[in-house]
Amino acid sequence: MLELKNKKVLVVGLGKSGLAAALFLRRRGALVTVSDVRSAEQLAKEIPALIEAGIMVEAGGHGLLTFRRQDMIVVSPGVPLDTPELAQVKSFGLPVIGELELAARFLKGHMLAVTGSNGKTTTTTLLGEILQQSGLPTLVGGNIGLPVVALIDDSTDESWSVLEVSSFQLETTELFHPKIAVILNITPDHLDRHGSFENYSAAKERIFSQQTAEDYLVLNADNTPCVQAASHSAAQVYWFSIEHPVPQGAWLQQGHVVYRAAENAATEEILPLHNITLKGAHNIENVLAAVVASRLAGVPADAIRRAVESFQAVEHRLEFVATHHGVQYYNDSKATNVDATSKAIAAFEGGIHLILGGKHKGSPYTVLAPLLRERVRAVYTIGAAASKIESDLRGVVSIYSCETLGKAVTSAAAAAHPGDVVLLAPACASFDQFENYEQRGKVFKQLVKELRD
Repeated sequence: MLELKNKKVLVVGLGKSGLAAALFLRRRGALVTVSDVRSAEQLAKEIPALIEAGIMVEAGGHGLLTFRRQDMIVVSPGVPLDTPELAQVKSFGLPVIGELELAARFLKGHMLAVTGSNGKTTTTTLLGEILQQSGLPTLVGGNIGLPVVALIDDSTDESWSVLEVSSFQLETTELFHPKIAVILNITPDHLDRHGSFENYSAAKERIFSQQTAEDYLVLNADNTPCVQAASHSAAQVYWFSIEHPVPQGAWLQQGHVVYRAAENAATEEILPLHNITLKGAHNIENVLAAVVASRLAGVPADAIRRAVESFQAVEHRLEFVATHHGVQYYNDSKATNVDATSKAIAAFEGGIHLILGGKHKGSPYTVLAPLLRERVRAVYTIGAAASKIESDLRGVVSIYSCETLGKAVTSAAAAAHPGDVVLLAPACASFDQFENYEQRGKVFKQLVKELRD
């Protein structure tokens, strides 16, 4: 276990996980400093708790001397590793890890980790409910809800920690070693951060880099990068597919979700497809992945069926908001990349009024063109990426430049007819106009509520 007492540790970035890491490190006896580019005024909510805990705070920028004077640096997921100060101290050999890696050194019990370009939160939440309802001691956190360090004190030798992990978290792992790792899909995302799709894929594959033949890796047999990843793993590989049977894992057969524990084992019927309440083919994939991972964790098929049948959509993930004048409104603010938006559009047969835009993440929007022609009546653009979206999709569908989410909702509502759908699935990050995708989704829901009032 990592020895922290009297070690000088710098936490870079005071997001949710950075704050939790700093307080955890201090409780374990480390001499902690935090550094953030935001001003003291912007950090007014966080600073009092840090000062009270005896943590030094550097606000308004990073000082190179602050970085050099440490025994270890813990970097928050939102801080790029090519930040000049980080790059320099790494070149000196100073250990730089993330909050996920820090927590993994102390977390007891088993880890079940889920990553992927899309579907992480839904699958992680569903897995948490399946394991909890089956009676297994279960903790849920990571890129969803609680930071992983916040789970440590409640973990036991028998507990399962079900973790949503992002590429940003995985790129700073070293010894992180889940018993069960799940990669739902790998499609272009965060190219502005990782630089290339190859780098992004490599970050995702770090989820299984420490696994051995005693561990399990669950992969999407319908996603080419996942199929390619299998050959890089030392773990036992299980599959899921909505297109065809797999040697071991889960697939669809005669209207049912089925599972096979090994190539020569009998096929188990888990539940009828029509009993899954989640909308969209991508959510069927999420259910299949959860079935495989939970069976590998020892959950009986009947317990999985009951949990899946009672599961409802997670907030901001293709979430039904309301029907107003015969028009349905759906909030998929978590669709922060082009692939997620494609899946959201594909969940509806047509009549879609689509709200796109936000902070551009490096992927072209041209790949949306076939779906837009087939299913979308009009696009309403918002935010910093609006001009890029309009350029990529000019001539494909009617596009209205709205700048703000409020104007987009009112414009779509005015144009939509009974039976149509107004869908927020932005294909972009939210940080140009909102704190995060959750705030964007909540604002959308409030705007829809105001239409109805």
